[in-house]
Amino acid sequence: MTTAVILAGGLGTRLRSAVPELPKPMAPIGGRPFLEYQLDYWIKQGVSRFVLSVGYRHEVVIDHFGDSYKDAELDYVIEATPLGTGGGFLLAAEKVNKREAFLLLNGDTYFAVDLNTLIEFARTNHASWCFSLFRTSEDGRYMGMDVTPRGQITSLKSDAGQAGRLANGGVYWVSPGALLDERFSAGDKVSLEDDIFPAAMVSGQRLFGLEFSGTFIDIGVPDDYYHASVLLTQ
Repeated sequence: MTTAVILAGGLGTRLRSAVPELPKPMAPIGGRPFLEYQLDYWIKQGVSRFVLSVGYRHEVVIDHFGDSYKDAELDYVIEATPLGTGGGFLLAAEKVNKREAFLLLNGDTYFAVDLNTLIEFARTNHASWCFSLFRTSEDGRYMGMDVTPRGQITSLKSDAGQAGRLANGGVYWVSPGALLDERFSAGDKVSLEDDIFPAAMVSGQRLFGLEFSGTFIDIGVPDDYYHASVLLTQ
């Protein structure tokens, strides 16, 4: 796996008081954009091409990074109007090889997932989607789910994760077959969590999840953004 899609087009309204006039992935941490830390981690894991789905203040991202970062190629899709997480994903998926699996990442989340372990688990279980999971310490903030002992996801509960339970960490292995659902197409305004994932389950796609214990950082709210500087710069 050498390609990753990063969803970096959100408005970041909850973070606006701490980081005005910047898209969330460009929030500065230790003098560097948050997105650089994310790119660094996945480049070390072997990813060599990133497709960034950008929207709000997209020029800030493109002007900073251009068409490459270190040894990785960067490509962009631009949401002219906000399309939601699913809409941004569908746009970016137009620029990936439809015959190869790829990685999908949230642009405001850093999750230290071992890529080789994720790939092996996904392939062993013939997954359509493979979620990286973590134990949440908060109620109601993250997508909760029911998972069998083998790791198959049997239900998804948007914004209903419970403290101590497994939750969606925003790092996904995506199979080529996951893109075959004709109910959605590039340009649609849809949500990954509320539209695309539930539709995938209904259509019989195989959703699996694996728990990882690596560092998890979500900079979506000011308190966690300030905490991120401690975790990423120490």
